[in-house]
Amino acid sequence: RCSVAMLDIPFSVFSALLGSLGVLCVALVGFWCHHWQGGFSLHGGAQTFNWHPLLMVTGLVVLYGAAALVYRFPSTWSGPKLPWKLLHGSLALGAFILTVLGLGAITHFHNSHGTLNMYSLHSWMGLGTVLLFSCQWAAGFGAFLLPWAPAWLRQFYKPIHVFFGSAILMLSSASCVSGINEKLFFSVKNGTTVYKLLPAEAMLANTLGILILLFAVLVVGALARPSWKRPDSDSLDSRQVL
Repeated sequence: RCSVAMLDIPFSVFSALLGSLGVLCVALVGFWCHHWQGGFSLHGGAQTFNWHPLLMVTGLVVLYGAAALVYRFPSTWSGPKLPWKLLHGSLALGAFILTVLGLGAITHFHNSHGTLNMYSLHSWMGLGTVLLFSCQWAAGFGAFLLPWAPAWLRQFYKPIHVFFGSAILMLSSASCVSGINEKLFFSVKNGTTVYKLLPAEAMLANTLGILILLFAVLVVGALARPSWKRPDSDSLDSRQVL
């Protein structure tokens, strides 16, 4: 009982800690790309590639996780729902835009170097996650934001939307971690700092991968926690627009 009570922290405190973890993930991937991978550019070289991990971690993991937790804030549990729907949808749309830009960066890099696209498990997993994310956003927009969506459709689709929200976040984190590992095998391979000797770059990148997984697990845990869920209502206030 004591251990359970210790874990019973307010959602505001949890969200602040989770937000700090998300910022740390973005900062670490930015530092990795700047310090060891040569920084960022748009000219098709290795620096163009570096936009890919930065945008994917920022959009597909951190910003997407923030969108998933909008309805866990107690301030969203009463009053008009439309502003919170718009915030949730906008954060998810922002995550999607960053993800598309990240895909554009890696495609531009591959095409500039004559490298085939979609040849690795990381590529397949990542593209599958993005396609699933696209369907999730479009279906959520149609079911929850369009004013003529019937109540029965929203009630039917809501648990599906929640399930795939968590599934997409876990797939996103898995895609990012597999991409980090793939990049390390390509970049940490010279005779003095091979990957198996765990040089500083590998230490940082491996730590980044663990933190990304931790972020995703904490978000999914928060979504599953009963005391942090928005109370259900049998009324039709899910269509409130005022």
